[in-house]
Amino acid sequence: MVKRAGAVKSALVVGGGIAGIAAALRLAEAGVAVTLLETRKKLGGRATSFDDARTGERLDNCQHIVMGCCTNFLDLLGRLGVAGMVEWSRAIWWVERGGRRSAMRPGFTPAPAHFAGSFITAKFLTIEEKIAVAGAMHVLTRAVLDRLEHETFAAWLDRHEQPAGAVEKFWAPIVASACNGWPERVAASEAAHVFQEGFLAHRDAAMIGVPTTPLVELYDAAESAIARAGGVVRLGASVTRIDPNEIETADGERLGADVIICAVPFERALRIVAPEVQRADRRFARLVRLEHSPILGVHLTYDRPVLDLPHAAMVGTGTQWVFRKDETGTRVHAVISAADGWVELGEAEIVERVAADVAACFPAARAARLISGRPVKEKRATFLPTVESVAARPTATGSSGLILAGDYTRTGWPSTMEGATRSGYIAASAALGRDEAWALRPPLKPAPAYRAARALAGVE
Repeated sequence: MVKRAGAVKSALVVGGGIAGIAAALRLAEAGVAVTLLETRKKLGGRATSFDDARTGERLDNCQHIVMGCCTNFLDLLGRLGVAGMVEWSRAIWWVERGGRRSAMRPGFTPAPAHFAGSFITAKFLTIEEKIAVAGAMHVLTRAVLDRLEHETFAAWLDRHEQPAGAVEKFWAPIVASACNGWPERVAASEAAHVFQEGFLAHRDAAMIGVPTTPLVELYDAAESAIARAGGVVRLGASVTRIDPNEIETADGERLGADVIICAVPFERALRIVAPEVQRADRRFARLVRLEHSPILGVHLTYDRPVLDLPHAAMVGTGTQWVFRKDETGTRVHAVISAADGWVELGEAEIVERVAADVAACFPAARAARLISGRPVKEKRATFLPTVESVAARPTATGSSGLILAGDYTRTGWPSTMEGATRSGYIAASAALGRDEAWALRPPLKPAPAYRAARALAGVE
C-alpha cells in the first residue's frame, strides 16, 4: 500500500513523458526528494519533437493541441513557465473539397447553445444533418457517461438516427481526432465525454491552442523546474526492472525509494515490472486487454503560401487536420488520427495522398510546388478506447503498492495530453496519500443553462 502523507520522503518516477513530468513536478513541489528517469535523451515521451537528419529541422512527431477545457495540462504549462507559448483561436474552420469554408465559433447565446449561430450557417452540413446533430447534442447534454460504457459510439449514433452524412462529416472526424479511434471502435462514454466537456459545458472549452514552439521545448523547462523544487532528472537512464520499492537500470544500478511511480506506456510496463508483482496485482492482467492506435503526422513544405488559416478540419478527405507552421503558410503539418490504413504505406505514397487532399481543399496549393514531404508514423501513439479497453483501464494504485501513471490509466479523460497530465497528478496524490482533489485542477465551471438542463433531466 502507498505510504501516508508525511511518511514519503523519496520517490522514483520512471518515464519522462507528460505523465511522469507531471507526477515528478508535483512531488518535488511537495518537498519529496524525487528522481525522474527517462530512457531517451529528452523529455516529452510520444508528444515530443525530433531533429530531422534529412532537413536539419526540429519537427514534432505529430501536431498536438490543447483546448480550453484542458485545465490540468494548462496548469502544468503554467508550473513550467511556458503557458505563453500557446497561440489560441476561438474559431474551428471546416474546409470542404473545392475550398468552401465554414467557421464554427461561440456566439452570444450561452452554453450549451453557444455554437448555435455559426452551426446554423455552416455550409458543410445539410439542413437535415444539422437538425439530427442538434437533436443528438440535446441528448448528450443530459447523458450519464457511466451508462454509455458498454456500447460503441457508432451504436449510439445509430440509436439516435444520425444520418450517414452527419457521421462522416461531423461526428467521426471529431471523435477520431479526440479519441484516436473511429466511432465503430470507440466506447460511447469516451466520445460523449469529448462533446460534453469540449463543446457543451462552457463557451471557452472548445478554444484551440497550438504551441508556437516545437513540443520538446515546452518540456525543456521541466528539468529546471523539477530541480528548483529539489528533484533530479536523469536522461538516458533506461530502467529494466521495477518492483514497488526498487528499480534496476540497464547498467545494473539499483535505486530504492519510499514510493515508485511507473509512468511508461502500458506495453513497456508489462516488460519491466517484475513478474511476481504482475502476478500479485490484478491491474497488470488488465493491461494485456488494452490496444494501440496509430497517428500519422506529415510535414509539407511548398514553394509559396498555400494555407491562410491557422488550422482547419478537412471535410471529405483522408487527411483530417492541417496546421500552418509559419507566417506565410508555406509550411503545413497534416494530421491523420486512427491511421491504421496509412501506417503500412510508403512515404512517397503518403506524401502524394496528403498533398492531393491539401490541393483538393485549398486552391492555392494547386499552383504550388511541393518542395518536401516528411511523414512521421507513431504506430503506438495512444491506447484505443474501445468498450473492452475502457473497462480494463487500471487505477493508479493497487495491491502491490506500485503506482501507475499514463494516459491509459483511469483518468476520466481520453488518451490526450490532458489525460496524461491528470494521470501524473493523480499518481502524485496517491504517493502522498492525499485525495485526488489535492492535485487535480477543477474543470471549467459549467454554464448555468448547461447545469439546469442536466438538473431537469435528473442527472446532476
